[in-house]
Amino acid sequence: MSEDEANAAAAPAEGKNWRRKGKHDKPKPWDEDPNIDRWKIDKFDPAWNEGGMLEVSSFSTLFPQYREKYLQEAWPVVKGALKEYGISCELNLVEGSMTVSTTRKTRDPFAIIKARELIKLLSRSVPAPQAIKILDDEMNCDIIKIGGLVRNKERFVKRRERLLGPNLSTLKAIEILTGCYILVQGNTVAAMGNYRGRGLKQTKEKKPYTPFPPPQQPSKIDLELENGEYFMSDKKKSAKKWQEKLDKQSGRAEENKRKREAAFVPPKENTAGPSKSDKNASDNSEIADIAKSLKRKAKEFRKNEAQESVIAESYIASNDELRQKKKKKSTKSK
Repeated sequence: MSEDEANAAAAPAEGKNWRRKGKHDKPKPWDEDPNIDRWKIDKFDPAWNEGGMLEVSSFSTLFPQYREKYLQEAWPVVKGALKEYGISCELNLVEGSMTVSTTRKTRDPFAIIKARELIKLLSRSVPAPQAIKILDDEMNCDIIKIGGLVRNKERFVKRRERLLGPNLSTLKAIEILTGCYILVQGNTVAAMGNYRGRGLKQTKEKKPYTPFPPPQQPSKIDLELENGEYFMSDKKKSAKKWQEKLDKQSGRAEENKRKREAAFVPPKENTAGPSKSDKNASDNSEIADIAKSLKRKAKEFRKNEAQESVIAESYIASNDELRQKKKKKSTKSK
């Protein structure tokens, strides 16, 4: 192979753009568009998958024996709900299992995943009407295992009761706070709700890019060289530390003494005289006192006038009146 051929082969290799991770991770113009709702889930249209499923997918789960009677009663409701999505379901009481599988009528590929979550919720004692809500695209669920969080069984039971609260009050408060349906059963907790409103992670603020690294911090030896302590003997170093400690203690003692003495300092007296508001208040009180005294004097004056205008003759009976009274008495006695 000649040198010209080797150079020709190496030329395209040098000019080739090698792949780099995050090469295309650049801000797009639609990333900050307020009109776009990124939480919205479009409803599935059967026209998107007219051919149906190519293979049969099935999932099964076991359920405890105490759920057998309830599942047997509620199974027609579950079967009718899954039939709308083209999913077949089977309840096997001998093995104690529930099975869901796709059919030729299944159009939504994600419907089988929702059906699997449905039978999981039914096996964990979630009521059928509540569990059927998981078939909605906006609804999601999670089964949290809490059995292995505490080693001691008695302590685990007490903490689980504390989570429920008296008359399930604590559990209801958690449901209102999170906006989710929560059911505690055995060693698991079933939660149903929407991802919207979930606690978002704290985004780290992007700092301006600086191509130069930060300056190196001085070490302990560098600081001692600057202060001159590096060349001091151990005895002088200990004496200096002791002196610094005494200075700090004396400073704290003075500050504490100042705080204690501040409680005995009398407040400043107002030597500038009464303020305008105090003067106005005193003037108003004087006016009110004058008005009261005038009213009292007016009442006394009216009483005196009434006493002076009294005529004694109006209270003394005349001779004619006495004669009439005597005649009336004589007629009554007859």
